[in-house]
Amino acid sequence: MTDATTLPLRNPRTGLSDGELPITSASEVAVLGAQLRQAQLAWAERSIEERCACLDALADALVARRDGFLDALLADTGRWHESQIEVDGTVGAIRRWAQQAAGCLAEKPAQQEAIPFIQSQQTWVPYAVVGVISPWNFPLMLTLIDAVPALAAGCSILAKPSEVTSRFVPLLREALDEAGLGAVFKLVTGAGATGQAVIEASDQICFTGSVATGRKVGEACARRFIPASLELGGKDPALVLSDANIAHAARALAWGSFVNGGQSCMSIERVYVEAPVADAFIAALVKEASALQLAWPDPKQGQIGPVIAASQVELVRGQLADAKAKGARALTGGELIEQGGVWCPPTVLVDVTDEMAVVADESFASVLPVMVVADEAEAIARANATEFGLSAAVFTQSPERAQRVARQLQAGGISINDACLTGMVQTAEKQSFKLSGMGGSRMGTASIRRFVRARALLINNGTASPWWFPAA
Repeated sequence: MTDATTLPLRNPRTGLSDGELPITSASEVAVLGAQLRQAQLAWAERSIEERCACLDALADALVARRDGFLDALLADTGRWHESQIEVDGTVGAIRRWAQQAAGCLAEKPAQQEAIPFIQSQQTWVPYAVVGVISPWNFPLMLTLIDAVPALAAGCSILAKPSEVTSRFVPLLREALDEAGLGAVFKLVTGAGATGQAVIEASDQICFTGSVATGRKVGEACARRFIPASLELGGKDPALVLSDANIAHAARALAWGSFVNGGQSCMSIERVYVEAPVADAFIAALVKEASALQLAWPDPKQGQIGPVIAASQVELVRGQLADAKAKGARALTGGELIEQGGVWCPPTVLVDVTDEMAVVADESFASVLPVMVVADEAEAIARANATEFGLSAAVFTQSPERAQRVARQLQAGGISINDACLTGMVQTAEKQSFKLSGMGGSRMGTASIRRFVRARALLINNGTASPWWFPAA
């Protein structure tokens, strides 16, 4: 009996396996890593402007293959509208880096130090091979979100998308070759063993995924003494304060929780609403949730796609059963639907308590528990009572109150009077708090600095230094 060389590819709309994914072996990954390490030497020697021209060419190549990428993403994720946003947003991010990267890493002339005869000059040294291990909820975007600035910085890329959603890989390889990037950007496919091999072949790792797997990745990187940028899970809260625009908050949170079927680390997964407006808000939220439809049988109709990863089905089913057993009520949805694949209708839960798994643990589904609080202080305390700290949202019509509350929330990106802006606005720096991750910001122009080491040239202009030994 030989080891498997492929993995089945499941279509989440049908629930059936309708393709096979080649497994890149550890030895093959090692060979690709060595090739990248060699190719990176010439890549880093090219000017950053030349590298950015290749990024522009990559954006063009993605645009030319837009329909193909949409078909691949639809087959892997089962959703259409979000796939359009994903492809177009990825192209926009590539073009933005092509325009901005040179300014981010521009070397300046040597500057005079306080010591009269010493100058210093700042230079940057890219990591040779950056490994990218990306998840299944936004497969194309999260494969490229770190890879693109790393390429601009002069690194080569060894990327492994999730084995759940890798049908876009052949198209991306074509696009990379067309853009002149095939030698410095290699894609591998497979499951955990392939990911481990990527870590062994790389000089830095960017990982997006669960806390449990992120711990293992971080530990493996620590053993190799290489840096790791980890963006992990979230349990993002929203605070609806007594002076909020209720209709506005309900509409924003229906989108922020249920878009992509709730399968996003930045999804709103808990709402804390002040008691004076709780009834009005819950009624408005139920109205918004009830108007959303499953994207079935036509993926281009309706708003809610299927549960993408089969591994999530029993997890979500268990969370819903636990909540109901402990007294929660579903005002909309509340049960998974098996219809080809598995679907989670927009679910609004009330009478929810903190000991329920649906409040404590990440839920990659369109499930939103709503909890009534006495006041702002309770809302802040309960929002912060979590091991996660990715992002959050605050709804109030008072700018001063919004600032005061937002600055007390223990999360890296706070949306004010909106939800999930951290995913839509990629120019502001933010970091993950608590177990939601570690490493520098992957947003904002400063994020490119993750992929270079700072090197200082310290220059004596020829004057004898007073700390030297006396001349013989």
